[in-house]
Amino acid sequence: MNILFFGDIVGKRARTALIENLGIIMAENNADFAIANAENAAHGFGITGKIAAQLLTKFDVLTLGDHTLDKRDAIELLKAEPRVLRPHNWSKVGAGSGVGVFNKNGHRMVVISLLGQLFMNRTSIQNPFFAIDEILGQFKLGQNADAIFVDFHSEATSEKNAMAQYLDGKVSAVIGSHTHIPTADAQILPKGTAYMTDAGACFDQTSIIGMASKAAIGRFREEETRLKPAEGEPTLCGVAVEIGKGGLARGIKPLVYGKPWTRSRS
Repeated sequence: MNILFFGDIVGKRARTALIENLGIIMAENNADFAIANAENAAHGFGITGKIAAQLLTKFDVLTLGDHTLDKRDAIELLKAEPRVLRPHNWSKVGAGSGVGVFNKNGHRMVVISLLGQLFMNRTSIQNPFFAIDEILGQFKLGQNADAIFVDFHSEATSEKNAMAQYLDGKVSAVIGSHTHIPTADAQILPKGTAYMTDAGACFDQTSIIGMASKAAIGRFREEETRLKPAEGEPTLCGVAVEIGKGGLARGIKPLVYGKPWTRSRS
């Protein structure tokens, strides 16, 4: 079984590019199941019901993060759509669930959305390690789950590293999101869990983590500027994970579609 995960979708151009190209990308990677973090899908902040419906024509599951509640209809969306997962350990979000069980092509997939505590500037975030213990009391690889995928939406690389080490051998994959820049540490941990500190994001890579550069720089210069998504051609960043017998990983591959992150000097 092969799973695709795309990091934070920022704005309309990235949404459109994913919707138009996901079928080709899945075919290229022989993928069975597609997940995306969509917490920045609505003009960079949150997600709406309409946008979720568009993305779910292609993706099997959408995960969220610290911008879950940014749009007015967020609660109604979470109540109505079980394929949109909010962070399981954020009690401020009363609706919906952070854990989903999905049957696809004869496989029972468990997808988990967790929010990190360090540097997140959000209240009511419960300890994600205690939260995952509770979840894994209900699901076991090779028993009632063919694969368990964790999107850990966290600011600190240390917190992501710790979560991956803690879950090694217990879940199929722990993939980080939130920081928007893809890391170079895709690996399979000693006990068989696939890990990457951050899958990156889907946005104009010439921006500042998806936002128009002038406005973002203004914020650092303590100017009153309003952030908005950059409008250049998006780069789509994610990861492909191959799951073997028993639910552990056999392979992991970073994905970058669009402009390359490295350029030769002219």
